[in-house]
Amino acid sequence: MSIQWTLIAGVMYLELGVTILLLIPVISPQRWHSVFKSRFLRSIGNMSHIYFKMFLLLLVLFFMDAIREMRKYSNELSEQSRGEHGHHLDAEMQAHMRLFRAQRNFYISGFSLFLWVVLQRLTTLISRLAVSQAEGAAAIKQAKSASAAAAQLMKQGEEGQEEHQQQEANVSNEIKELKEDNHRLEAERDAALKQAQAVSREYDRLLEEHAGLQEKAKRETDA
Repeated sequence: MSIQWTLIAGVMYLELGVTILLLIPVISPQRWHSVFKSRFLRSIGNMSHIYFKMFLLLLVLFFMDAIREMRKYSNELSEQSRGEHGHHLDAEMQAHMRLFRAQRNFYISGFSLFLWVVLQRLTTLISRLAVSQAEGAAAIKQAKSASAAAAQLMKQGEEGQEEHQQQEANVSNEIKELKEDNHRLEAERDAALKQAQAVSREYDRLLEEHAGLQEKAKRETDA
C-alpha cells in the first residue's frame, strides 16, 4: 500500500474511532460541547469550515481516482480474459492484484469520505443538543423560580386576606358591643327619666300636702 493510501486508511480508522467515541452514551452532550468549545479547538474554529472543505475535496479526489483505477483494471482484466489463458496467466494475475488494490482503495476512500461527513454532522448535532438541553434546564429553573414566587405571593395574599377578614370581624364585634352599650345607656337613661319624673310628682304632692297643712294650721290659729 502506497503512502497516501496508508494515510487515508489511518484517517479512516481515526474517524471510525472518533465516531464510536462520540456515540458512547456515557459521555453527555454537555461534556462534548465543552470539549468542542475548548481553547485549542476554539482557536481553529474560525477556519474549521475551510479545513473541512479542503479535506473533503481531497477525499473526493482520492475516491474518484480509486473509481478510475478500478474501472481501468476491470476493463484490462476483461480484455485479457478474452485472450489465450496460457500466454497471459501472469498478466491476468497481475491485473487481478491491481483490481483488488483499486477496489480496496475505493472502499477505503469511500468509507473515509462517508465518515468525514458523518463526523461533521454528528458534532454539529451534539453541540445543538447540548445547547438545547442547557436552554431547557435554564427554562425549567426559571419556571420553578416563577412558580415559587407566585406561590409565595398567593400565600401572602391569603395571609393578608385572612388578616383583613380578622380586622373586619374585630370591627364588627366592636360595633356590636357599641350598639349594645348604646342600648343599655338608652335604657338606663329612660329609667332615670322615669325615676326623675316620679320623684318630681312625689315632690309636688309633698309640696301640696305641706301647703295644705300650713293653711290648716293657720286657720286653727286664727280661730
